[in-house]
Amino acid sequence: MYTVNVEKECGCFKKSDYTNNMAFESKDDALIQALNMTKDMNQDFCQKHEFTVIESGDTLKISMDERGKSGCCGGGHCS
Repeated sequence: MYTVNVEKECGCFKKSDYTNNMAFESKDDALIQALNMTKDMNQDFCQKHEFTVIESGDTLKISMDERGKSGCCGGGHCS
């Protein structure tokens, strides 16, 4: 059994139709769900946060960071 877990539920997530800790029989189904969620969340939520998928055993965690704090200094060399 594989789980898609959102580590921190921001206000946009709580207002959305998404459910936390969804369980899937296959890793592929869980990964597809997690990637689709992060894509939608990054595009459609308030833009204050950036979401990424991190695999941890049987759990696909969706982590949340503030936009602009992804490790890039903002100097323009990273893109």
